[in-house]
Amino acid sequence: MKSICILRLSAIGDVTHVIPVVLSLQEQLPGVKITWVIGKIEAKLVGDLPGVEFIIFDKKAGREGYAQLRRQMKGRKFDALLHMQVAFRANLAAACIPAKLKIGYDKARSKDLHSMFINRRIAPAPHQHVRDCLASFLEPLGLKAAPPRWKIPLSDSDHEFARAHLAKDRKNLVISPCASHTLRNWPAERYARLADHAIEAHGMKVILVGSPAPFEAEYCAAIENTMKHMAHNICGQDTLKQLTALMTHADLVVAPDTGPAHIASAVGADVLGLFAASNPYRSGPYNSLKWCVNRYPEALKKFTGKSVEEARWGAKAEFEGAMEMVSVADATEMLDRWMQEKD
Repeated sequence: MKSICILRLSAIGDVTHVIPVVLSLQEQLPGVKITWVIGKIEAKLVGDLPGVEFIIFDKKAGREGYAQLRRQMKGRKFDALLHMQVAFRANLAAACIPAKLKIGYDKARSKDLHSMFINRRIAPAPHQHVRDCLASFLEPLGLKAAPPRWKIPLSDSDHEFARAHLAKDRKNLVISPCASHTLRNWPAERYARLADHAIEAHGMKVILVGSPAPFEAEYCAAIENTMKHMAHNICGQDTLKQLTALMTHADLVVAPDTGPAHIASAVGADVLGLFAASNPYRSGPYNSLKWCVNRYPEALKKFTGKSVEEARWGAKAEFEGAMEMVSVADATEMLDRWMQEKD
């Protein structure tokens, strides 16, 4: 096995979970050539991983994106393709990548004609975390599943950015409040109350982060304006690398089911996850499941009539009002528990 192509375009959290696969491949197959076909934004986080060739796929380019991928793949043939994304767009991209072995998902997790673009499947695993699922893509190659180990390259200037925004004399709480799916977002007013509690009860510095998207800027501003105390709002002012550095040095990160929660977990930060619209045991911050507030079972029952056992694994409870089932008390009590353990 001399050359392997990984196809995982998005999203940030899932891409973070591919890092252990890369590290494990390099360890188990020394000298293997790894190519990763990845999305534009996601490459800004992991595109400088050592020993990996990155090919950027611009999903907004339409047909030209596929044509460009075909041109880049001309004359090449990989020993294996790890086709780690079931979306139709990714399936079409897989058709542009020549490989002897095309490994994809088991039947239960396949959709959008995924089965037509693969010739080998990972083993079924009914109740698996996304990270463990992606780690298992190495098994059909006769290798061990990738252990949960991450490394995201950061520069000195990234670390300097982080240190400039963090307090040296007290604990730092980073709040990353926005998910790409708005129905996973907790109300801004509740974040404000949690932040005030962190300051009043524990003397923490609260830092608000988010992308430059207008919605996220407005959300962070709403939290800041509702708070009784002062927050340090740097929404839209950091790059993905600077955010990663910030989380590397932070004491605790608060987030719903969103990419930054997975970045934080990957770099060793504790994450207080807020879950109701999705199942943390499937898509929560891998190393911080004990710190997740989990109202998913109640939300699923309320909005679908099904229990976690009855519903399809991975079923969402993304409904208006689902995240409101996470109370302020749920979050403040979890924060208090975390403080008690860390002090």
